[in-house]
Amino acid sequence: MRNFIVTTLILLFIDSNAQQFDLGSWNILNVRYKLNSKWDANAEGQLRSLKFYDHFHYYEYKGWLNYCFHENASAAIGAGSYQTYAEGGDFVTPKNSNEFRIWPQLIFFENIGKLRIEHRYRSEMRFIKDRGYRNRFRFRIGLSYPIGKLRESYQPFLIGFSNEIFFTNFVPYFERNRVAANFNYKPAKNITFMLGYLHQFDYRINDETGRDFLQVGLFFELHSKTSNNNYEINLQEN
Repeated sequence: MRNFIVTTLILLFIDSNAQQFDLGSWNILNVRYKLNSKWDANAEGQLRSLKFYDHFHYYEYKGWLNYCFHENASAAIGAGSYQTYAEGGDFVTPKNSNEFRIWPQLIFFENIGKLRIEHRYRSEMRFIKDRGYRNRFRFRIGLSYPIGKLRESYQPFLIGFSNEIFFTNFVPYFERNRVAANFNYKPAKNITFMLGYLHQFDYRINDETGRDFLQVGLFFELHSKTSNNNYEINLQEN
């Protein structure tokens, strides 16, 4: 009888946790245009759902200009629209947040053999309808490692891991922690597919929600005639 009770409690616990776990989808389409060895322009759209390709609740579109001022450092300025809908279905209104955002950022790289370590610092100036202006600051540390035999001027595979924190200049200061792991495959020089898993913990946040996501990304890289054709896979923007 005791074994039966213990087994029943374990099964109830597993079932309860399984019901609480919802894997959402996080879909990315990105185009990068490399102007020359220093400058590149980027455009990206994202569509997210709280369940597996169901209960779509968030989309964003943004663009940014990136300048590589050092072999291991770059600066960027970007802007975009970020729209969050209520939970419970597809694009449920009224919206939780209607936001326009401007964000400068700095990225520093360091390499240990093939392992690349990224430090990204981003400051977000957020203009939120009905709530006014807000500041937010983000710091991400990421690791990436290319694998596979070299194909012409690029390696076809890359694995990546990142951890990012979000905080503000208002109480309670800390807003979010976001952890992601992904696998990237480059079937051609200018195309990258990404498949990954992202988990985030929110604390009193009032914009995009959700805890666990399957990430699927498609990235195109284009080059002008004056740019070099050095193709690399890096940690992607999120």
